This record gives sequence, structure tokens and C-alpha cells, in this order.
Amino acid sequence: EIGMVLCIHSEVSTPTIDIFDREPVFIDEIIKPLVAEMPNLKIVMEHISTKEAVDYVLSAPSNVKASITCHHILYNRNALLVGGIKPHFYCLPILKRECHREALLEAATSGNPKFFLGTDSAPHTIESKESACGCAGAYTAHAALQLYAEAFESVGKLKNLEGFCSHYGADHYGLPRNEGTITLEKKEWVVPMRYKFGVNEVRPLRAGEVISWSIVS
Repeated sequence: EIGMVLCIHSEVSTPTIDIFDREPVFIDEIIKPLVAEMPNLKIVMEHISTKEAVDYVLSAPSNVKASITCHHILYNRNALLVGGIKPHFYCLPILKRECHREALLEAATSGNPKFFLGTDSAPHTIESKESACGCAGAYTAHAALQLYAEAFESVGKLKNLEGFCSHYGADHYGLPRNEGTITLEKKEWVVPMRYKFGVNEVRPLRAGEVISWSIVS
């Protein structure tokens, strides 16, 4: 009635549900009944991670939309699990199979205003990630736009990057579009191995590796 938006991580937390199945279960048990009960409620399914979520958002009423992270459209669960556990790729929702990454990438780059940017960047300290029980979250704030640009370029959809990053979210929230601009340039740089975080440090995604886009203004 007042236009408030419900922003929700779309996973159940029931211990008996497999961690890779928590999003589809949430859609069936929570979101579908909620939308039926409150058909005018604006909803953002935050940081979706499955093809099931993409398909549901596409079929849902216009008030149901979703945000997508750069790491979920760039990486699948092999990045986390192959060749040893990589704690800095551990996030929630957890990275899924390649078929889900492909569906998310297609949705994000499609130009459909039902999907927009949501970084979910999480600055956990190196010690809290590289531990016996590490925190969930990928730190991407250092290069989120550049990483999104890589993903969009990979499928020839750079023309849709601005809408995804700057327009569709604001429109859903009923906010004016930002009149400022950021300029990206195809220019490689190497991500530092760590950034200061108060008295601690964080390990950024792609630490020590090359990112092919830079912010120049």
C-alpha cells in the first residue's frame, strides 16, 4: 500500500534441504504463495543463482524482478571446488552448475528490465575466509563494474550494460535515474592481492589476476 519493496535472498535455510536446491525450494514454497497472496507487492529476488529463478522471474508478474551478481555470471561451482577448496569463491547463494551460470548470463545481458545489478560484495577479512569455517561472501567492490563489463563483452552485449547497471533497478524502486556517468575503457590491470580493511585486510576476487576493463572517469 505504501510502495515498499521486499528485497529477499531467495533461499530456504532448512538444514535438511541440499544447499544446491535451496533456491528452487524457496520459489515453490515461499515466493509463489507470497505473490499470489500479495499480487501488488514489489519484490526483488536478490542475487539469484539458478536457471529455475531466471525462468520464474520471466514468468512472474511485472512487480517481481531479480538482481544478479558479477561472480554468478562469471563463475560456476568448479571455481570453488576443483583443485582444492577456494574459500574466496564461497558465497551464498553458492555457485552452481555451468547451466545455471549460462542462464544467469543470458538473463543479465538480455536487456530485459526484470534483471539488474546487485553486487552482494562481502568484505570479510582474509582470516575469516581462510579458516576451518570460513564466512560466505565474495569481495567484488574493487572491480564490480569492470567484471560485469567482461561478462557482457563475452556474449557481445555491451550495449545492454548501462541499462542493467544503472537504469532497471532505479526504475523498479521508483527512483530517478542517476545523471552522473562512469567511463569504462578496455584496458588491462592486475588486481592487488589484498586491500586494507580497517586494521585488517581483504582478498578481492581475481586477486593477482588480470581484469580487462578499467574505470577511467
